Amino acid sequence: MSRVIYSVASSLDGYNTDAQGDFSWAYPGEEVIAALTADIGAVSTYLYGRRMYETMAGWETDPAFAAQTPESARWATAWQAAEKIVFSKTLTEVRTKRTRLERELTAEVVERARDEATGDLTVEGPTLAHSALRLGLVDVVEILICPAIVGGGAPVLPDGLRLDLSLERERRFGNGMVQLTYAVR
Repeated sequence: MSRVIYSVASSLDGYNTDAQGDFSWAYPGEEVIAALTADIGAVSTYLYGRRMYETMAGWETDPAFAAQTPESARWATAWQAAEKIVFSKTLTEVRTKRTRLERELTAEVVERARDEATGDLTVEGPTLAHSALRLGLVDVVEILICPAIVGGGAPVLPDGLRLDLSLERERRFGNGMVQLTYAVR
């Protein structure tokens, strides 16, 4: 059965963006992009909220994204090959291929996506992930810890959530980032 993986970059103090919405401090570099591209080989479907989808759509709609580096080009190819489901009450259409729009994240929609998936699913962006975590839909929490303290912003994990986790993998990168992968027990 396909797993739902919450994959997120985090500051050391637990934020995905700073108070101004900036996440440039989380730029991964070539080594990390290569590792993340290898990881998504098992992912067939991305679950996005509107803001994260609008950010990520550039990997298909803006050739400059892929042109940044060789690893960026590999990432773009892998991203474009995956299915995308965007959860939004305000979007009227999507602008990338292999993408469908859903109005609300529900257990039923995610279970249908699992049934249709040929691989794992990732839930991207903390707002949507908070909902998925609260609904008990997440099987794996994968956090890329960045060497930055930003003092506030969008929290990676929701307040009031209790989960027991089991460490599956730890990876360290030359740029000081650490990726921790936990199974939800």
